[in-house]
Amino acid sequence: MKKLLFSKIKEALMSVLPVSLIVIILNLTPLINLSLTEILIFSVCSILLIFGISLFTLGADVAMTPMGGHVGSGLAKSRSFKVLLIICFLLGFFITIAEPDLTVLAKQLKSNELIIFVGLGVGIFLLLSVLKIVFKRKLASLLMYFYMILFALALLLPNANLIPVAFDSGGVTTGPITVPFIMALGVGIASTIGGKHSNENSFGLIALCSVGPILAVIVLSIINRGNIKAPEPSDYLMADNVFVSSLQTLGRVIGEVSLALGLVVLFFFIINFIFLKLPKRKLLQIIIGVAFTYVGLIVFLTAVSVGFMPVGFKMGQQLQELHPVIITIIGFVLGLVVVLAEPAVHVLKKQVEDITDGTVSKRSMLIALSVGVGLSIALSMIRINFGFSILYYLIPGYLISLGLSFFVPRMYTAIAFDSGGVASGPLTSTFILPFAIGACTTRWGADGILANGFGIVAMVAMTPLITIQLLGFRAVVSKRMREKIAMRRILTEDDDQIIEFM
Repeated sequence: MKKLLFSKIKEALMSVLPVSLIVIILNLTPLINLSLTEILIFSVCSILLIFGISLFTLGADVAMTPMGGHVGSGLAKSRSFKVLLIICFLLGFFITIAEPDLTVLAKQLKSNELIIFVGLGVGIFLLLSVLKIVFKRKLASLLMYFYMILFALALLLPNANLIPVAFDSGGVTTGPITVPFIMALGVGIASTIGGKHSNENSFGLIALCSVGPILAVIVLSIINRGNIKAPEPSDYLMADNVFVSSLQTLGRVIGEVSLALGLVVLFFFIINFIFLKLPKRKLLQIIIGVAFTYVGLIVFLTAVSVGFMPVGFKMGQQLQELHPVIITIIGFVLGLVVVLAEPAVHVLKKQVEDITDGTVSKRSMLIALSVGVGLSIALSMIRINFGFSILYYLIPGYLISLGLSFFVPRMYTAIAFDSGGVASGPLTSTFILPFAIGACTTRWGADGILANGFGIVAMVAMTPLITIQLLGFRAVVSKRMREKIAMRRILTEDDDQIIEFM
């Protein structure tokens, strides 16, 4: 266990260090001016972030992933189709309403209804994801159908300013608790009833579960006529008494994480008692892993809330004051490295490498994700400066990504759409989103936050769909080129043999 923890600490250090160094180096230039207190708090929170990510990823390996796998395979083996669907719906609902990322977004928008509607959306689409595995439907066709509905409904919204919020909801829902559990659930179900394409069928649950929240928020917006309030810029400023503020944040995070993990663990043990009946040794291992996950998430979420959110907001304000080109370039660089600090990304890249037997390496996944997120933040900065609708990005982007799905292996499409949800995790919500809102406050004032500040999470969730499928397209082209070269070599050798014989 110690050796595994040390490797997780090393991995977390390499993830967090680039983001921290960029902020500190920028502060040494005339570009931004952070106070000594802000830099000290940010540095301490960076250290805590390393510790939190290490414990979380260790806990995900030991507990969350096995829990999802056991539930998926155990329920699938029970052959009770109705029970499988009911439990998957309830799991999706309870895990989502307790997801800390969603709570952060709902508090910023001052809407408690948002949590309930998003939970129902995820529950319904997790159920549909299981039906996809059972009936072996193509993910690309389902996604094309649902996104056409989403864009059609988005154009009917009474308040067009809520379109970015709706699409951001799809990104924040797939957070650090939801991703490991749902991905492992899909692997467990697909390995049992997924047939000969079980590896392909095991991916795609995160992709479909990201659609549910968008649809739910659009419906909520139509029902209550868009009664969702924008956050105040003062919500993102660092408190005067940092110690008291940190204790308050810690207490809030403990409550949120306790609720989140408590619901998941309680539901798991009920399912285990009725269906799975795992041995005590495995249950003890899961309990230890849950403890690591619990502590890791508390440290992680407290650190990003106290140190990263205020610094991200202030950086966005100050860089926007200089020049639009500067904030666009720095936004791209931040996107390249910020995805490395997302806890769920480490869970995804490991599962992808295992499922594909190393065909899709962790390194290639990280490069594709980093480039995608970097482009998404740069494009978002351009949108903030010009103030046009996010649909000008989302509609062409999803058309390209869905079009690519017809030219790459289905495995890459499923991985790409899962990666989009995973890339937009806690650090995006608590550092990149405040960064965008800070820039928007400088450019448009508080009135423009809802329309222009939000939407960056949706962009972070979209661009990896294209970059990872391009990775798959390159793999397909390279394979065909190798086959052609090999065939040409065989034919050449045969010709030489015939000439010699003559």
